[in-house]
Amino acid sequence: MRRLHSLYYKFILGYLVFGILSFTVIATVASDWTYRILLATRAENLYDEASLLASRYSSIYRGSAPTQDYTHSLIEAVSAYLHTEIWIVDPRGTVVDDSVHGARTSMTIEDFDPTFTGNRGYALGNYHNSFNGEVLSVCAPITGNYVTHGYVLIHLPIREIIQIRDQVLNSLYVTFCIIFGLSLIILLVFTIIVYFPLRKITAAAREYAEGNLSHRVTLHTQDEMGYLADTLNYMSEKLEKGDEYQKNFIANISHDFRSPLTSIKGYLEAILDGTIPPELQDKYLRLVISETERLNKLTQGLLTLNSLDLKGHLSRTNFDINRIIKDTAASFEGTCNAKNIILDLTFSENSTMVYADMGEIQQVLYNLIDNAIKFSHQNSTIYIQTAIKYEKVFVSVKDTGIGIPRDSQKKIWERFYKTDLSRGRDKKGTGLGLSIVKEIIQNHGETIDVISTEGVGTEFIFTLPRSANV
Repeated sequence: MRRLHSLYYKFILGYLVFGILSFTVIATVASDWTYRILLATRAENLYDEASLLASRYSSIYRGSAPTQDYTHSLIEAVSAYLHTEIWIVDPRGTVVDDSVHGARTSMTIEDFDPTFTGNRGYALGNYHNSFNGEVLSVCAPITGNYVTHGYVLIHLPIREIIQIRDQVLNSLYVTFCIIFGLSLIILLVFTIIVYFPLRKITAAAREYAEGNLSHRVTLHTQDEMGYLADTLNYMSEKLEKGDEYQKNFIANISHDFRSPLTSIKGYLEAILDGTIPPELQDKYLRLVISETERLNKLTQGLLTLNSLDLKGHLSRTNFDINRIIKDTAASFEGTCNAKNIILDLTFSENSTMVYADMGEIQQVLYNLIDNAIKFSHQNSTIYIQTAIKYEKVFVSVKDTGIGIPRDSQKKIWERFYKTDLSRGRDKKGTGLGLSIVKEIIQNHGETIDVISTEGVGTEFIFTLPRSANV
């Protein structure tokens, strides 16, 4: 749980860092941008006002305008409206009128330069130490008849621009705080949709690691988290079944090995201590050999299954399945004669070519025919048939024996599984034959099915790919 908490806390920390960085950007970069924009905009507006005033004063110098008292009242009104200080300066730099009750009238500006605004159209500073604080200054010439009669200077305290900037920034701060607060909904959604399900999934993984495979994750969402929970539940269910299967596998293997070993040990000890008289020793030695063969068959079956599990490829060739069936059936001639069983072979064509691993398919046929003979009655018939349908060859092995109970038909493919009827009838069987058959057919990418009725008989049908060279 420590790592999961770490992930969640990192997400919260990242969220807070994002908020702090965003606020810092607004307080620095946005502040500077806002100030520069306001400065340029205000300078442009002030220059427009200065140009309008300059045109009014130009008419005075031409003698066709209102009196100077009127223009003085005008610059006072404009100054009050713009929160600025306005000067009317002659070409020599002497202030001839100003908006502050004429306080700077007759003041001469040292080193007066009407081009002090440069290319920007405005200047920043205290304008020749005329102001205690920084001001924004613009200048517009008063012209008439192609003669410059003077200049209109407008000075705006920078604190006015800073005050407007702060108002804009305050609005941005409030907006940011509202958005940041609303974004907490994302954190809440993350907590509910991601964090809590992850805690459940992590707890389930810990339970599985500790061996509690019966634990289930209870998530009912239709998203990736729900899919992951369902996958974990499916995995744990499979692991639980696998664990149970492993225990049964070990129990079955132990039982099937212990039984013949006990018999062998018992017979040999009886021979050694004289319990079995010399005239009967041959009989019991043959029983020992029989049990040894049973152990060998069991071992070979396990080795075969292991090789099937590990085998990564098949040695596929084109061969006649009819010929393989005939050869395999011939190997059971002695067994069939002992029980008076007839093997009825029926082929849809004289030659049926398939593309498969011939050795493994022969093992499949051997196991199925051997199984059919074991569970067939005396004086019965076993039917083996092949048929072709499209690109598949169907092979059927059908007996008229004891059949398989319905509740056992899905379990017969399990390793070491034996039905109750099988255990009573065939005590020498290993319970691995059908498992081997299933593994081989599946390795070929084909299917095998069983049809059985208890007391009537059983039919196994498997498919093989038809040879493309036919």
